[in-house]
Amino acid sequence: MKKIFFTLGLLGLSYGIFAQDNAAGTLVSTKAKSAAQHSKDFLVIEFGYVGLTGTGASNLDTKFNRTLNVALMYDIPLTGSNFSLAPGIGIGNDNYIFNNMVLDITNTTAPTRTATDAYKKSKLATTYLEIPLELRFRQVPDNANKGFKAAIGLKAGYLMNAHTRTIGNVTGFKVIEKESSKYWFNTFRFAGTARIGYGNWALFGTYALNSLFKDNNTYSVNSYSFGISVSGL
Repeated sequence: MKKIFFTLGLLGLSYGIFAQDNAAGTLVSTKAKSAAQHSKDFLVIEFGYVGLTGTGASNLDTKFNRTLNVALMYDIPLTGSNFSLAPGIGIGNDNYIFNNMVLDITNTTAPTRTATDAYKKSKLATTYLEIPLELRFRQVPDNANKGFKAAIGLKAGYLMNAHTRTIGNVTGFKVIEKESSKYWFNTFRFAGTARIGYGNWALFGTYALNSLFKDNNTYSVNSYSFGISVSGL
């Protein structure tokens, strides 16, 4: 998690929003005033459930999976309408919590599943650097904290890290094992996105358009997620 927050800090420092001041005495047109008053929805935070669907998904016995996405976005109004385009940059983190099984992502043949209750906890975690793009509708364009809002879009993600983490007991001692490997994972992830809500709060959903893993004979699974979104500022 430290790496995630450090990366977000760098993104925040590098993501500037620039505006030009009008010269003194210059008349501002109505359209310019409207653009200046348009509220931006800079920050979007999403948290909820992430799951897997596809060939082999039923063999990956998971429970209480969770996702967290944080993005800095810039809202560009489409003149004369309640619609806007919003590009951005962010981080997406997914945690798949396994139930009485472990997943070996370092196997040279394919990612392999082992059913066992020898471990107290076992999970797979992936972290992506993401570039989202949304088409938005806002009932109140000049105030992102009010009114009905909806958005559909796409996001592209670059896999920064993939690792498994298990916690077990060996002769009475707590043992934590962590294995990191991106070999069996697709480097890029493309997903469709949707949000609908009111004011700062919304429901979101995503569906990955390509498989989590590279082509193999064991798993051909796509991720999906849904949950609560907070936006505004």
